[in-house]
Amino acid sequence: MLSHPATGPLSPERRKAVERPAGPAYHRQMTDTTRTARAGIPERPSLDGLEETWARRWQSDGTYAFDRTKERADVYSIDTPPPTVSGELHMGHVFSYTHTDTVARFQRMRGRTVFYPMGWDDNGLPTERRVQNVYGVRPDPALPYDRDWRPPAAPVGDDARKNPTAISRRNFIELCETLTVQDEKVFEALWRRLGLSVDWSLTYTTIGRAARAASQRAFLRNLARGEAYQAEAPTLWDVGFGTAVAQAELEDRDRPGAYHRLRFTGPGGREVLIDTTRPELLPACVALVCHPEDERYADLVGASVRTPVFGVEVPVRAHPLADPAKGTGIAMVCTFGDLTDVTWWRELRLDTRVVIGRDGRLLPEPPAGVPAGPYAALAGQTVNGARRTLVELLGDAGALVGEPRPITHPVKFYERGDRPLEIVSTRQWYLRNGGRDADLREELLARGRELRWVPEHMRHRYEHWVGGLTGDWLVSRQRFFGVPVPVWYRLDDAGEPDWAHPLTPDEATLPIDPTSEPPPGYREAQRGVPGGFTGDPDVLDTWATSSLTPQIVGGWETDPDLHRRVFPMDLRPQGHDIIRTWLFATVVRSHLEHGVLPWRTAVLSGWILDPDRKKMSKSKGNVVTPMGLLEQHGSDAVRYWAANGKPGTDLAFDPAQVKVGRRLATKLLNASRFALGLGAADALRAPVTAPLDSAMLAELSGVVATATAAFDGYDHTAALMATEAFFWRFCDDYIELVKERAYGSGPAADSARAALATALSVQLRLFAPVLPFVTEEVWSWWRYGSVHRSTWPTTYEVGRAMAAPGDPELLRLAADALGQVRRAKSERKLSMKADVPLAEALGPAALLEQLTTVADDLRAAGRIAKLDLLPDRTGELVIACAF
Repeated sequence: MLSHPATGPLSPERRKAVERPAGPAYHRQMTDTTRTARAGIPERPSLDGLEETWARRWQSDGTYAFDRTKERADVYSIDTPPPTVSGELHMGHVFSYTHTDTVARFQRMRGRTVFYPMGWDDNGLPTERRVQNVYGVRPDPALPYDRDWRPPAAPVGDDARKNPTAISRRNFIELCETLTVQDEKVFEALWRRLGLSVDWSLTYTTIGRAARAASQRAFLRNLARGEAYQAEAPTLWDVGFGTAVAQAELEDRDRPGAYHRLRFTGPGGREVLIDTTRPELLPACVALVCHPEDERYADLVGASVRTPVFGVEVPVRAHPLADPAKGTGIAMVCTFGDLTDVTWWRELRLDTRVVIGRDGRLLPEPPAGVPAGPYAALAGQTVNGARRTLVELLGDAGALVGEPRPITHPVKFYERGDRPLEIVSTRQWYLRNGGRDADLREELLARGRELRWVPEHMRHRYEHWVGGLTGDWLVSRQRFFGVPVPVWYRLDDAGEPDWAHPLTPDEATLPIDPTSEPPPGYREAQRGVPGGFTGDPDVLDTWATSSLTPQIVGGWETDPDLHRRVFPMDLRPQGHDIIRTWLFATVVRSHLEHGVLPWRTAVLSGWILDPDRKKMSKSKGNVVTPMGLLEQHGSDAVRYWAANGKPGTDLAFDPAQVKVGRRLATKLLNASRFALGLGAADALRAPVTAPLDSAMLAELSGVVATATAAFDGYDHTAALMATEAFFWRFCDDYIELVKERAYGSGPAADSARAALATALSVQLRLFAPVLPFVTEEVWSWWRYGSVHRSTWPTTYEVGRAMAAPGDPELLRLAADALGQVRRAKSERKLSMKADVPLAEALGPAALLEQLTTVADDLRAAGRIAKLDLLPDRTGELVIACAF
């Protein structure tokens, strides 16, 4: 009878398919089968070299290739995080990507064709910074393209980094592209070493042509629907990178500062004292603000006061955000010192006096209404320099009360920057995200409730972020290596851009670069000429592209057949720290464009901590790079460590746990060789009749149910724990109990070998998602095809191997009895092979009656010459040995 190697006899439908006439597909199947024929049992199996061997085989055999002929119900699609290739992969990547891979492997074995792409996030500020540091260059848009320019040898020294060579924008972008390709090769090599079951024909980059086209297409549709808009507004600005940044990219860092108490002059010469950490913004002061219920300043509200040094009249206003308990209870509003200033400026409709430019220095000319005399001493200075100068001016004017009071306070930084952010008024592109639209906010909150969160409590982080938004998503960046904003602007007769009516390309022409291509109906010669056009010089925020990964890999508008098979996707795996950026942004884009969630489930990973339970980071010097560990201990061992971390839970890096994984993989190799050496391979479908064998399989059936339910719930850790615990009992107890019987002949020996075969087949498949290399190696010794293409074990499969139902308690009873015999030998410092002339089993009669069914195996394993049963002498099982 024809049979499937994992499931036994085939159904009539399946048999008909197998017996079809030989055609091209049939010959291809036979070729694959030949390549993956049984290898036989090696004399000295080893874990060394398995990664290289099986990575090559999986690639050549197309083991993980996505089958795009399957309908949506048979597809499991994963929106894989594209790692940033401007740095190094670390243990956090290994941790989270291993988790995702266990899901992919489990779903594949459950019969789904898995859409598992890999992307590289290579655009944006991190890549630019890496190129600048590696090659000692900086982009200058004013320079012409030099096709003969060649980069210096990398990496360069500190002098070159501190004094970078200016190159054209296009030369700089080409250099970014060159370096990212090199980085991506390194990343791919590590992922293959780790054993990710990715379909490597489905790779993409976020700066690639398909990604640029998708990103620009989505932006243009947002623009057409009124969801994208341009505005001149206060903008969070990173002076070091020279670009605007979004609210989601901020982080607070504690920095030293000082409170300075300034003396303003109120009506009738009244002294009004103000505490500020930023006295250099005094020329940007536009008001004082107190709380509406603060009686100390109630009579000042509506009046004006004069600023020290500059003597500018500013109004006193009331606002509920003013904190009566902070400082003197009345605050200086400057345009702009922080986000609260922006709120006061907007809601109180205050004047604007900008003094800090995009370069982080005070502007050369004072704002309107500020006298040029005192301002001249500040013009062109850095923020810190201007602060020192103004403090001196305040002291000379007698307007500084007491000495500055040192403090440590949180200061806002761009998450990748190294200088405090400033707030600068600039023209930027925004995308509506619910920050200023209550209806859209509620729709996005509802999307969050539709999504399955693993773990569930992570949904609250999403809701907290969405509920706390104060503005729309700023999506434009003043950088170079990114997806260009795909619009142009007409220039009037004076050469001024018409910002209100941008020129847009046809979608069929995407991707485009407006800085090097003219708009429809114009010639390149009209660029920058009055009556002509200018291209938008900005690029889109990297998240504006990464938020479209489901569309980019899923063939949105370019491959409708693929798109309907994979979108919306099944899974978004990611870190919990980027819920506010990547996850939320992807929900926004899918909601606006498709009216659905981009995926059904989000699984969130925790952080990797060092052994002292501190978050790993380069700045702390506690980062562990993975390649050395993979080479030293093997990929299965490292994956075992990673799989011991549950979704959403931080995990401390523990080298000892990696060693445990190595020991487990080695034991699986050796125990499998031993079982197969007993002849288990040829007894796979023989009936299991002996009570002890059925008991073992009955317990294994429960493990299959537990592991399956755990994987269905995205709890790979629980699945691994159940499987591993059974495996050690199987090795330490069951194999020891039955090996003598399995060496023999007859029905009892056949039963033992059949049980060993079934147990080994099932356990290899249970371990396969976590330990892909060692399980594939053992599978190849005695089975055809790949373990990763075999069917996931079921309780039905295990139960079908038993001639009669088994009782798991019988195995535990036999293991307890054998354990007592072993302890007796150990206490007498005897070898486990020492003979026991007499053993007495004491316990309840019913218990000893059960023991009689496994007495032969117990005597053989314990080398007991005579076993006497003494019922009802004790309340529990006691094995007394005489030597």
